[in-house]
Amino acid sequence: MEPVQDRSYAGEDWYGESLTGRAFVRCRFADVDLIEASTHGALFEECQFFNVRLNASQHTDSAFLRCTFRRCTLFGSQWQGCKLTGSSFVDCDLRPLTVTGGDWSFVGLARADLRGSVFRDVRMREADLTGANLTGATLAQADLAGASLAGANLATADLRGSDLSSLDPRTCTVAGAVIDADQAVLLALTLGFTVQ
Repeated sequence: MEPVQDRSYAGEDWYGESLTGRAFVRCRFADVDLIEASTHGALFEECQFFNVRLNASQHTDSAFLRCTFRRCTLFGSQWQGCKLTGSSFVDCDLRPLTVTGGDWSFVGLARADLRGSVFRDVRMREADLTGANLTGATLAQADLAGASLAGANLATADLRGSDLSSLDPRTCTVAGAVIDADQAVLLALTLGFTVQ
């Protein structure tokens, strides 16, 4: 299917729609209802989403590349094997969302409220999580190499199996966060301890 390019959609009702295999490039979606919609193998490239409702939507093996989500609602949405490289979320209602697998590298989630959200087996290299609230979230088996975590709240978060090489516990809240033994050694070395 040929991609739709440079088109604007405003006030559309796509409740429960299946966008399987659809492709959109440089399109703008404003006030669009995508509640309970689903994508499978869909492509959104350099698209803008403004005040779009994606509540309880399901996305599988889809790509949202360098997209901007502003004032969107995504609570209850599920993302499996999706690629969101270079996309950003600004003033969005995200919690709780569930992400399994896929590539969220270079994603902008600064100051996002992600309490109780799940990111499992996700590549999140150089993601911007500065000041994000990840209290009680699951960030398990996630590749967080190069991620920005300064000021993030990771209290009671499950971080087991994740790459924490970019985490400086002196610059964020980590009380009650769960890590494994290998991660504990890495963090001790980060803090200047000698592990014997």
